[in-house]
Amino acid sequence: MAVEASIADKLRMLWNLQLNDSQLDEIQILKGELPMEVADLEDEVAGLDTRIKKMKAVLKESEQDIAKMQTSSKEADANIKKYQKQLDEVKNNREYEALQKEIELAKLDIQLSEKRVREAKAGLEGKKESLAIAEAKFEAKQKELEVKKVELQSVIEKTEGEEKRLRKQSEKAREGIETRLLNAYDKTRRTYRNGIAVATVERNSCGGCFNNVPPQVHLEIGLHKRVIACEHCGRILVDQSIVSPESMVEA
Repeated sequence: MAVEASIADKLRMLWNLQLNDSQLDEIQILKGELPMEVADLEDEVAGLDTRIKKMKAVLKESEQDIAKMQTSSKEADANIKKYQKQLDEVKNNREYEALQKEIELAKLDIQLSEKRVREAKAGLEGKKESLAIAEAKFEAKQKELEVKKVELQSVIEKTEGEEKRLRKQSEKAREGIETRLLNAYDKTRRTYRNGIAVATVERNSCGGCFNNVPPQVHLEIGLHKRVIACEHCGRILVDQSIVSPESMVEA
């Protein structure tokens, strides 16, 4: 039957885990906001790419519509010439009036087509301007993304080996700590931006929140009879005998 670790041993394991995780935190700080910035820029570039493709499709459709209207206008103009030629060959007023009506209708079709072409071309210019702006933004964001990727890759290359080693050590350290304490440790780490869940007592104060630790509590911490948390911030408190190098357990 395995012998349960003493409170002092549990505190040493928690302290060692904290030291290890703090080093991992420093690596994340070194990376800074770069991973998030890269992810955001990738999303933005992808969104702009999709938008540009849609704009190009709309632009092409507008150009096709203009071409159709111009073709319709040319056909109407050809019809007018055909009807005018036929006027010379009519045999009665009814045929003459029918042809004149067709000519008038064809002229109206040309006027309407020309108006629609003008309006469509004006809209087309606006669409081209919007496309040019989107493409310029896409190019700028792409360049920014490449710069950020290079920066991030440089940091990763410098820290990758150390990060892997520390993560491996962290996993190994966690194996020896009971679930109840690990849950409390993880919850506290998530609570504070600096990730400190285990703090030393320094000058009668909590090393995490710097509030006063009463003498009686300080004495109890040194006795290692139970795990004691700061009454102000909830961090697990340890004394110097736990954090001294000779008391460290191998990770």
